[in-house]
Amino acid sequence: MKRRIPLGPAEGWLTLASVFLICLTMAWAIDDSRWVLGNPDYLDLLAVAAVGGVLVGFIGPKVGWGRWLTFLLGAVFAALLVPLLVALVDGGAPLGELYRTTAASTVQAYVDIAILDLSSTTQYLHYILVLALVVWATSMFASYAVFGHHRPLSAVVAVGVVLIVNMSLTFTPQLPYLVLFTVASLLLLIRSHVYDEQSEWVRRRIGDPASISSVYLRGGVAFVTAAVAAAVFLTYTAASAPLAGAWDGVEDGLIGISQSVSRFLPTGGSTRPIGLAFGPNTQIAQEWTTSGALAVTIRRNPTDNNAYYWRAWTYDKIDLNGWDQTTPTSVDVPADARILDQRADDVTTEGRHSFTFTVTPGEFRSSTILSPATPINVDLPTRLTTVGSDGYFATLDRTEGSGSYTVTALTTIDGLGPGQLNIAALRNTDTNYPPEIKALYLPLPDNSLGPNAQKLEAKILDEAASRAPIDLVEQILKELKSPTYKYDTDVRDLPCAALSKVECFATYKEGFCQYYASTMAVILRDLGVPTRIAQGFLPGSRDLNAATETVLFSNAHAWVEVYFPGYGWLPFDPTGSLSQIAPLPTGNATASASIRPLPSSSGSARPAATGRDPASRGGGGSIGGPTALGPLVAVLALLLLVVGIVAFVTWQRGPRGGTTADEAYGTVTRIASRFGFGPRPNQTVYEYAGVLSDVLPIVRPELETVARAKVESVYAREILGDERIQSLKAAQRRLRVSLLRLAFRRRERRKKS
Repeated sequence: MKRRIPLGPAEGWLTLASVFLICLTMAWAIDDSRWVLGNPDYLDLLAVAAVGGVLVGFIGPKVGWGRWLTFLLGAVFAALLVPLLVALVDGGAPLGELYRTTAASTVQAYVDIAILDLSSTTQYLHYILVLALVVWATSMFASYAVFGHHRPLSAVVAVGVVLIVNMSLTFTPQLPYLVLFTVASLLLLIRSHVYDEQSEWVRRRIGDPASISSVYLRGGVAFVTAAVAAAVFLTYTAASAPLAGAWDGVEDGLIGISQSVSRFLPTGGSTRPIGLAFGPNTQIAQEWTTSGALAVTIRRNPTDNNAYYWRAWTYDKIDLNGWDQTTPTSVDVPADARILDQRADDVTTEGRHSFTFTVTPGEFRSSTILSPATPINVDLPTRLTTVGSDGYFATLDRTEGSGSYTVTALTTIDGLGPGQLNIAALRNTDTNYPPEIKALYLPLPDNSLGPNAQKLEAKILDEAASRAPIDLVEQILKELKSPTYKYDTDVRDLPCAALSKVECFATYKEGFCQYYASTMAVILRDLGVPTRIAQGFLPGSRDLNAATETVLFSNAHAWVEVYFPGYGWLPFDPTGSLSQIAPLPTGNATASASIRPLPSSSGSARPAATGRDPASRGGGGSIGGPTALGPLVAVLALLLLVVGIVAFVTWQRGPRGGTTADEAYGTVTRIASRFGFGPRPNQTVYEYAGVLSDVLPIVRPELETVARAKVESVYAREILGDERIQSLKAAQRRLRVSLLRLAFRRRERRKKS
């Protein structure tokens, strides 16, 4: 008689199909988010990675491989196959060339970030590689958990965590993936339960195992259908928002931490931003996402009709895809003290307007002080952050209080009077800049201007009235504000994978304020004009009767500030459709203002700097309303959830090695004793098991299994067979979790007593 080889897995084809489906759902959801440069094609290989991981985790236990051997061989297969799939994103090539392509991109990314200390990298294949390996590893773990350990819940949790993290960080609608994952997970759990019940019936020889399969599956499918349909209905009809304010009061330090790691993350996708950020390591994304929520309300003089740009941060360091600050230092400033006293950015009052206003935070609860131009004093203690030894303004933060604050600032005046701004006066300024200005505000990384950016620069030079800095500025403004350039808050579809943001903007002439500002700053620096980036808010809407200005998160903006000796830093906004800076008047200047003289080299008049400490000063704010803070806390909450799940699964699994009846009974008594249900000295093993069974009837069979094994092996000296040991181990594992319910029974016992 020929031996019959089973055509399907013992767990059933439905189990294998369900595992494939939950892992593919995870891969499809990540692919749909378009994490890498917003390109919809770059992550198509994730489905292949998911299939590969599931097959390894399925084949391993079927051929008798252990867990670590399966994972080791799976890692080897992943190392051989995934780099090939990644390199194919850039097109076909010989086999060896594919490996070299992936390796070269990964190494260059490391050089850019770790060695050259750039705020980001133009490489992108390493992002695809990491995501593909994550999908492969998660799928392999999930598959082995089902077919090797027979723990489908572990598979659902592992894949579900990855899916939820992805969903929490993207605005892309992913409800269909969640529904599909839920259906597949419930079917997997039901089918696995049927398999366990059938195995138990076979072991106990209590009937035909096949008879329970159809009953369980029919009932399970009906339950899944009803539960998912009800959940989807509630999702679309529920109007409450119980967690709407969950992220209120999140500390700025969390924003700073998230910004510090953003340089290692891929750019792309419809992401819930860690922000259009006010803080270090600002990365220029491919989508500008804000909200209509109230940021701040500003009370100001109703007779002052000027429109002010509310600056929060400035950046001296410009990289290919972002901005940063070069070795900033911080110093504490008492309330009402002169903030920039004895520093390079301090100015005289000549030709300037003194402006006092009060800021009342709305949803913008950052410690960052908002102020136009040059802040003079604040009615609260602050921490000033500057760059360079001479002290050029970077940002200003409150160190006390979280409510309203009042600021006095000096702003420039357009006109022909002494020290006032006009084209002629600025054209006559000296271009012999201070050494530190040139050291901080002229450097550019290599390849900052690609071929198209160089053509744009040449066009500006040809059409500018002169080589004077103000004429170059005016020509750039004229060029970037022309209809040739399109303001677009979503440029994920532009093929700018290997281009800097400036080259991308010069090539396709589409982008938002960060693209406009970066392009203007880079070209001016390349032409020898000191320039820095500023971020904050555009002027808000005025209510003249109430003397208030309402600033929304949708007013979030980026612009440039150009240095003119004798006048300091002057703002210019190249974003045509949003610019609210009036053109400078023409004419002859009467006289020019002057920057306050720098302190002596001894620096005795300057307070000691505290050094860079982003966490202590808040690390900047986040633009985008309350939803911008939510994902940050959600990620940390998910990490805590993962740790909790791992701890729970580990506790549930119990000891991985062999077990004995004495150890199993000891586990029961130890856990129960912690909740006040320990055995009494005069109780036998059976009596104690009976008492616990009365308290927790749901675990009566497991308690009987442990008690019988304890008596037979310890007192009767019987040797338990393999089936009894496995049954004992399963009972011990279930009891480790179920006995935790005694914590609630303890409260009931106390109430009765």
